[in-house]
Amino acid sequence: MPFLSLNVKAGMLCACIMLAGFHINAQGDNNRLVKKDPAGKINVAPQLIRGPYLQVATTNSIVIRWRTDAFARSRVRYGAAPARLDMTAADSALTTEHQVKLTGLTPNTRYFYSIGGMKDVLQGDSSNYFYTLPVPGTEGVYRIGAFGDCGNNSVNQRNVRNAFIKYLGDQYLNAWILLGDNSYPDGADAELQAKFFNIYKDDLLKKYPLFPAPGNHDYHDIEFSAEVAQRTHEVAYYQNFSMPQEGEAGGVPSHTKAFYSYDIGNVHFLSLDSYGKEGGDFRMYDTLGPQVQWVKKDLEANRNKQWVVAYWHHPPYTMGSHNSDGVGELAKIRQNFIQILERYGVDLVLCGHSHDYERSSLMKGHYGPEASFNAAEHNLSNSSGRYDGAGNCPYIKQSGSNQGTVYVVSGSAGQLGGRSAGFPHNAMQYANDSVGGASIIEVRGNRLDLKWICSDGVIRDQFTMMKDVNKTTRVQAKKGELVTLTASFVGDYRWNKSKESTRSITVKAGGGKTNYEVRDAYSCVKDVFEVVTQ
Repeated sequence: MPFLSLNVKAGMLCACIMLAGFHINAQGDNNRLVKKDPAGKINVAPQLIRGPYLQVATTNSIVIRWRTDAFARSRVRYGAAPARLDMTAADSALTTEHQVKLTGLTPNTRYFYSIGGMKDVLQGDSSNYFYTLPVPGTEGVYRIGAFGDCGNNSVNQRNVRNAFIKYLGDQYLNAWILLGDNSYPDGADAELQAKFFNIYKDDLLKKYPLFPAPGNHDYHDIEFSAEVAQRTHEVAYYQNFSMPQEGEAGGVPSHTKAFYSYDIGNVHFLSLDSYGKEGGDFRMYDTLGPQVQWVKKDLEANRNKQWVVAYWHHPPYTMGSHNSDGVGELAKIRQNFIQILERYGVDLVLCGHSHDYERSSLMKGHYGPEASFNAAEHNLSNSSGRYDGAGNCPYIKQSGSNQGTVYVVSGSAGQLGGRSAGFPHNAMQYANDSVGGASIIEVRGNRLDLKWICSDGVIRDQFTMMKDVNKTTRVQAKKGELVTLTASFVGDYRWNKSKESTRSITVKAGGGKTNYEVRDAYSCVKDVFEVVTQ
C-alpha cells in the first residue's frame, strides 16, 4: 500500500511516495521515477518524452521510434495480442533517440507492441498496435489520411484531429501523410515536439504509419539561412523522420529522405520535396535535376499500378493564402513539372502551403496563369465528381489512356485562412478558406474516394474516381450452365433481370443470347453482360 514519507535533509524538504518498490522524488524541479534493484541500489528510470511513432512501414517490417529524457537501451516486444508479446527486437546502444526495426512480419497483419528498455516498459497496452502494409498490387479497402500545414498548436489543429479520429471510428488508417510545414514557424526540434508530436501522440502516431513530405517552414533554420538548409538538409525534419528511401516499401530507391515512393496495396505514392535543393542547386521544377529524373524512373517502373498519388508542399493551382500566378516555385512547378506527371497518368496530386482547401475537376493540360484556364478545354469531365446524384457522377478513367488528374490543396489541418484576389482559382470545383480540415483517401479496388473532413465533423467536399468501368462483356456458356456475373464497379447495384442488389449474381444460361445489365444507384455507371449459349 502506498505511503507518504517526509524527510528533512540539509535544510531541504523531500516529499516521497513509496509504491511497489518505486520511489518518486519530488525534490526540486526534476521529478523523476526511480526504482530500487534487489541490492537496494536506486536506479533512475528514463522517461518517455516522444512517441512511439511508426516509420518506414513495409509488408514485412516497420521502424518504431521514440525519445527518452535520458540515455537508455531500446527494446520492442510484439505479438498477436496485448497479453502475448512473445517476440522481441532490441538495440543495446545507449541513446535518447530510439529506433528499432521489426522484421520478418506477415503482410497485412496486426501486431501489438510495447516499448522500453531491457528491463522496463515505457508504454504498451491494447492501443499500441499497427498493421503491416498489404502486398503491392493487392486490392482491398485502404485508408490514407492527408494533413497539410498542421503543426501550429492551435485550437483548429486539435479540432481537425478530433473530427478526423471521430470519422475513423474503429476503421483502421493504413497510413497518414504530411503535406509539409509540419511545425511552425521554424521547424525546430522543440516546435516539432510541442506542435506535432505532443498533439498526435495519443492517437494517430502510435497506431498508423507516417509518410511525411517537407515544406518551406521545415527548412527554416534559426542559426543559418534557409538557403543553406535547402542545400544541406541539416534541419530537424530530417533528424526526426525516417523514410523508405531504399525502395523497401515499393518503388525505385531514391537514396535520399527528401523524396521517395512506396506502395499501399494497389496504390503507388510519391512523396516529393518542392523546397529543398538537390545536386547543388536543383529544385523540383528543374526537369534536369536529380529529383525529376528519379520521378520519371519511378513512374516508368510503376505503370502497372492501378492508382498513382503524388504529394508535396507547394501547389500548382491556388488562390488561397498563396497565389500560384506569382513568379516563385508554384508557377514554375505548374509550368515545368506538372506535365511530366500527367504524361504518366498520375491520378491525384495533394499539396498544402495555402491554408485552405481547394479541389479541381479531373483536368489536364493547363500550365499557364489562372486567366488562361478554360473549363471546356482543360476539364475532362462535366461532373463535379461528388457522386451524390443530380448528375454528379464519378470521374471515369480507362487504363488504355489513363488521362486526367485531380489537384487538391489541403493545407488547413492547423494553419487556417487567407485568400488571394480572384479566390477561388478558376480551375477549382470547390474551395473553402473559412473552415479547417484534413483529407482522407479511401480506395476500394478500382474506386478511389477523397473526402475533406472539417474541424466540425462535416464533410464539405468529396469526389469519386473510377477506372475501367462501363464494360460490355461477352460470356459463352452451355445451355443450363450457371454463370456468375460481377459488376466492374464498387457501389450500389441495380440488375435489370434480378432482384439481387449484390455486386455479383448467378444466372442460368438460356437459349441464344441474353443481355444482363447492372447500373449504380444514380445511373452513372452501367455494365452489360451478353450471355451466349454455345
